[in-house]
Amino acid sequence: MKENCCFTGLRPQKLIFKENSEQYNIIMSKCEKYIIQLINRYDVTNFISGMALGWDIWCAEKVLKIKEKYPKISLECALPCKGQNKYWNESDKIRYAEILGKADSVVYSQEKYTYDCMMKRNMYMIDKSLYVFALWNRQSGGTANTIKYALEKERRIIIINSVTMKISTNRKDTLG
Repeated sequence: MKENCCFTGLRPQKLIFKENSEQYNIIMSKCEKYIIQLINRYDVTNFISGMALGWDIWCAEKVLKIKEKYPKISLECALPCKGQNKYWNESDKIRYAEILGKADSVVYSQEKYTYDCMMKRNMYMIDKSLYVFALWNRQSGGTANTIKYALEKERRIIIINSVTMKISTNRKDTLG
């Protein structure tokens, strides 16, 4: 059985930094380091992205880059519904399509959008994963709800604080 890690995190509008800024580069460097540690130390071979703008997309791209050196790993894109990117700008739609085209698998929580399809997608990812890698600032919202669910399911959670850039975990045996 594969060990899985899923990603949950903030959308760009909830972040205090922009993509390709100094803070973004530091966070993505930490992201790469921890993904590689999950592969080497815990034999994680499958990474699941919910493909939302921000952290999910960035992590999916990072996994695809790391896969060049670690071909045994796979990227699964867990989508809440068809048309998730319907209201996105054109460049984000192209980026999304490129990732989906390179992913090892794409699954949908359901066909059409409903108010709870995002949480259903998040629950699917948590239910399937032992590890959860999050970018979060401790504010309420979808990421907070997903982390709460992961704690209830006793998952091993790694959090990069999007403000302080500090790493925290919920278990001493999970990286750090």
